[in-house]
Order: sequence, then structure tokens, then C-alpha cells
Amino acid sequence: MSKALPLGPAVIDPVGLSLSDEDRERLTHPAVGAVILFAHNYESPAQLRALCAEIKALRSPELLICVDHEGGRVQRFRNGFTAIPPMRKLGKVFDSDNARALRLAEQAGITIGCELAAHGVDFSFTPVLDLDYGASSVIGDRALHAEAAVAGELAAALIRGLASAGVAAVGKHYPGHGYAIADSHVAVPYDDRPLAAIMARDVAPYRPAIAAGLAGVMPAHVIFQQVDREPAGYSAFWLRKVLRGELGFHGTIFSDDLSMEGASVAGGLVARAHAALDAGCDVVLLCKDPKGQDELLAGLGEARANAKRWERMRARRGALDRSTAEFRAAAGAIVELA
Repeated sequence: MSKALPLGPAVIDPVGLSLSDEDRERLTHPAVGAVILFAHNYESPAQLRALCAEIKALRSPELLICVDHEGGRVQRFRNGFTAIPPMRKLGKVFDSDNARALRLAEQAGITIGCELAAHGVDFSFTPVLDLDYGASSVIGDRALHAEAAVAGELAAALIRGLASAGVAAVGKHYPGHGYAIADSHVAVPYDDRPLAAIMARDVAPYRPAIAAGLAGVMPAHVIFQQVDREPAGYSAFWLRKVLRGELGFHGTIFSDDLSMEGASVAGGLVARAHAALDAGCDVVLLCKDPKGQDELLAGLGEARANAKRWERMRARRGALDRSTAEFRAAAGAIVELA
């Protein structure tokens, strides 16, 4: 019997292909609201469906399930799933054929969304809205384009495709990681540009993405030195004033993984979580660190998340699925592009 328990603000990952007793104990902690899956949680489509069903049977309302499923280098589920090309391929198509690129972007969203929803996954951390400045190796061909207007158009089409399959989209890494050279997984990145330059270019793709129905945003562990001394994910200026205020975003704000080096400036794991939540994040992620997750959950206690924002992230039943001709056409087009 599932346990009646409101959803909390923490997102964590299980250790393996099925739930251990330790996983079950963590996932029924009041502070947990969702589960993020990685390649180490995936073996086959049948195994993934069983794992997702096992997770959803634990609690009521069901825990949400999410994944980084962008395509290219960042696609956690491969065997049995359509190979999604790096998003930069869409940008290259756009340079020669705008209409075809936008059609392909929507088809990529349909393909990703239908396949994830069919296996029990609710939402994906995509699209990457960072611009391709040619400087950041961790972004690189994950970026749709170097031009803000093009990236915004393509992202909006991708979001519409995901939505038609019933799957929510989370854009990242706000306000932009493409200019900062350092990889925030292993270092603290800095961006020394003035606010006006960041707003004019890096923030610009978020406007059409939000208009297209972007459900979530993940801020970067990047410090924009001329704007705020804190990384964007710990910055009330970036989250409350700009994202909520100026851009009018009303969806869910997710921290990036708190185990990353870029998050370390706030102190220990619990301090990092509170820094993110205090700045305006609704949800915090901690991945691939079971002991750290125990520490985080103890520190968060009975914390609850915004229920309406969480529910917006849940996959909608009855949307396009893998049996439709539209899905088959979309997946065929993406296979050809890849």
C-alpha cells in the first residue's frame, strides 16, 4: 500500500536498476518529491518500466520521475530508445532551412516525450538554452545555436513537441552557461560580463521558451561577477527579480546538482540546499551521493514543495504516444537527422 505523503523539495536518485531497502527508506522521506534517473538506473525498456512502477507505488501522490534526456552526449536511456542527435544539429539545419529545423525540433520533442512517458518518466531536463559561444566544453554541441533568437525559436518548438506528448520541459542553465569556460561540475565558473550583455543575449531565449509553456527552469552554478557575488542558483536577484519578476515565469525552479563543485561556495550540502531554497528555488537536486542524500534529507526535515508547481511537472495521460502515426513519423525524422 502506498504511503500518503505530500511531495517535498528534494530530488534524489536510486542506486541501481531496482529499489533497495535503503532506496525505499530515502524515497519515503517527507522531504523527497521526485526521483532523477541516470544511465546506472537503466538496462532495458522493460526494466525501466518496472523501476518507474516500483517508484510510483511507494507514495500518494506518486513521486515524480525525471531524467536528463537532451540527446547527443546527454541521453541516459539508449538501448531501446531513439538516438537523439546533439541539439546543435538542429541549429545547423536552421542555418540553411528554417522551416525544416523548426519542424525537426518539434519532432525531437515528440520523440523524447512519447518515449519517456511510455516508460513512466514525467519530465526531462531539456532544452539547453545556453548559447554556443565556442568557449564552454561542458556545453558545446548541447547548445541549439550561437544566436539567441534562433535558440529561442528552436527551443520553443521542442517544448511544444514535448507538451504534445504530455511531458514537461525544464530549460537550463539559466541565465546562461555558454560564455563561462569552467565546467561547474569540477570548478566554480565565473562570467565577468555586464548585466545588459547577459540580458540581451543569454536571457533572451527564455522569453519564447516561457511563452511556449516551459514548465521548469534550472539555474547555473555560475557567478556573474558584475551582477551578484552568488551563483545564479543562490541569487535572489536572478531568480526572484529577473526570472519571476521581469520574465514572468511561474513554473518550478530546480537547483542544479548540489554535489557539483560550482555549488560548493555555499558550504556543506544542507547549507547549499537552504541557500538555493532561500534564493527562490522550489526544488533541490542531489545526485549519486547516498550518504549525502541522508544528510540532506535530515537537514530538510518535513519541508514541503509547492504542490501546484510540482503537479505541473507530472506527465499527462492520454497525450500522443508511441502507437501514433505522428510519433512514428517524428522518430523516423530524428533517426534520419542523427
